[in-house]
Amino acid sequence: MFIINCKNYDEVSGEKIIKLVKTAKKAAQKYGIKISVAPPQHLLSKVTSFSIPIFAQHVDDAKVGSTTGYIVPELLKKSKVKGSLINHSEHRISRNEIERLVIRLRKLKMISVVCVKDVSEVLEYAKLNPDYIAIEPPELIGSGKAVSREKPELITSAATAVKNAGNQTKLLCGAGIVSGEDVKQSRILGSKGILVASGIIKAKNWQKIIESFAKEMI
Repeated sequence: MFIINCKNYDEVSGEKIIKLVKTAKKAAQKYGIKISVAPPQHLLSKVTSFSIPIFAQHVDDAKVGSTTGYIVPELLKKSKVKGSLINHSEHRISRNEIERLVIRLRKLKMISVVCVKDVSEVLEYAKLNPDYIAIEPPELIGSGKAVSREKPELITSAATAVKNAGNQTKLLCGAGIVSGEDVKQSRILGSKGILVASGIIKAKNWQKIIESFAKEMI
């Protein structure tokens, strides 16, 4: 799994998100891998028809109905959104909320990606059996310093923790990934995919950078 988190970067505002999704779709087809895009929430409906998995960047543990301003899994499902990031370091939520959301997404047959900051959280949340756990040390996010180079032991320890959970959860590596070599190293260290944001969104040539990452996912 290769997830592109767009955050709220201006580079994907308005119609520009369509270009990114089309570029990601072409790379996914060319290299035969899974690439998903998580646009800003208000742009989700622009890109759910492009035959590529679209994720929400956040989802709330709120009920369907009178919950103004919340993002509800059941309505995302009906809008053809395939899954969601949960507990990103820029939008942390409580342990109880994480557990309830993983269960809700599973019941809806949506993909859950629980973001964690360290191995202790990997150990805690792998027990919930989310589809993916993405490990991202907060200090490396957006730094251009890949965790696979700065803290390789973090990935190997996280991979072991996920494996020992004995369920279907897979490990993703995030934070500071800016090159194909970073992707290659994260895979060697035990991750099953990547979660990338500025390393792609801020790049001058989306096709070139996405394909350089995709080659290392094969």
